[in-house]
Amino acid sequence: MAAEGADRKIDYIEFNVRDIERAKQFYGEAFAWSFKDYGPDYCEFGDGRLTGGFAKTHTVMPKGGPLVILYCSDLEAALSRVEKAGGQISRPIFDFPGGRRFHFIDPEGYELGVWSNA
Repeated sequence: MAAEGADRKIDYIEFNVRDIERAKQFYGEAFAWSFKDYGPDYCEFGDGRLTGGFAKTHTVMPKGGPLVILYCSDLEAALSRVEKAGGQISRPIFDFPGGRRFHFIDPEGYELGVWSNA
């Protein structure tokens, strides 16, 4: 049963990945996400606010979908953690109205963004 106030809100995000363990290692290191395995082909992640999943697949199509954007209060520290965990910075920190952000490519090829207040 969905939580009260969840109607018409994004509830879950799922990434198709070739290597669940690699995805867990990257997002655990870079963002301290927690994980719950549901067998060898599925893992749920939690970021403390939203849950999602990693579904094992042979084909990953990371280009052309929605841009998932994470929030971090310390943008420079987040960028450093992403690089240390094996992410590739695709767009260095830049300003936008209301804040700053950067984009990165995760080990599966997905591009995500990280933003912070101005």
